[in-house]
Amino acid sequence: MSSLICGSLAFDTIALFEGRFADHILPDKVHVLNVAFLVPELRRDFGGCAGNIAYTMRRLGGHPVVLATLGEDGAAYERRLDELDIAREHVCVVPNTHTAQAHIVTDRDDNQITSFHPGAMQFAHTQPVPALPGLRLGIVAPDGRQAMIEHAAQMAAAGLPFVFDPGQGLPMFDGAALRDFVEQADWVVVNDYEAAMLCERSGWSLEQLAERLRGLVVTRGAQGCDVFEAGACTRVPGLAAARVVDPTGCGDAFRGALLWALEAGWPLVDACRLGNVLGAAKVACSGPQNHQPDLAQALRDFRAAYGEPPAAANPA
Repeated sequence: MSSLICGSLAFDTIALFEGRFADHILPDKVHVLNVAFLVPELRRDFGGCAGNIAYTMRRLGGHPVVLATLGEDGAAYERRLDELDIAREHVCVVPNTHTAQAHIVTDRDDNQITSFHPGAMQFAHTQPVPALPGLRLGIVAPDGRQAMIEHAAQMAAAGLPFVFDPGQGLPMFDGAALRDFVEQADWVVVNDYEAAMLCERSGWSLEQLAERLRGLVVTRGAQGCDVFEAGACTRVPGLAAARVVDPTGCGDAFRGALLWALEAGWPLVDACRLGNVLGAAKVACSGPQNHQPDLAQALRDFRAAYGEPPAAANPA
């Protein structure tokens, strides 16, 4: 059994600013904005939505298959996937390009300013959804615009249930394109800001979106998430992190756990609870692919926070 992860592979350069952006950005001067932030801490991480989601799935014992592109500088990422035992037969190296690069500055309140160079990601649509035996689910995560459109259509045509996760790629699409994604997908996962934008652009309310899906999940940070399914909305309480170190990749950790749980046959609400468990674990460490809980630890944390997990997930 495996899940297809369509999305970006990227190198994340992350800098930590010890102050607050709000103390250095004057609201009445944003039209002539010119600021610099002293960042004593700097690191480079493996990132990208597909890489981050696949990492969490693999930590839980899943077998994700990544569909993505790398640039000519991507050899280190190929070695990384091999070391994690994550299938990369469908990761393509695009000549004369850089691997996608994110440059992120985080302040003391966990606000972030990000610049992103798509590089090889712009050619992700050249990699079609493969017909692989054993694929149970898929996810269309932030990627090149055309890749997201084509991969969603290809999964729908193949009858492969999938999650639509527009993330920071949502502004690339108009209302018609977003309505198409929703009609094709089985589940949609967005944060509260993205949910508001999705409603505004599609012209559908959250309830109307949910009517077209098996489930709609709206994450709300430490407050948990709202799960819309079968005409009802369930609030899933959040799970406090042991400590707050770095929010980068928290949403991807949530999605990796949710996808693993859906593949395992968990109800959507329980899948979101597991997502909260892995999201909290991710927040407590630096980088989007450095949290360490395995399935046994994740289930212990699940029990402590929410009670017994679905029986099908208990290890033999």
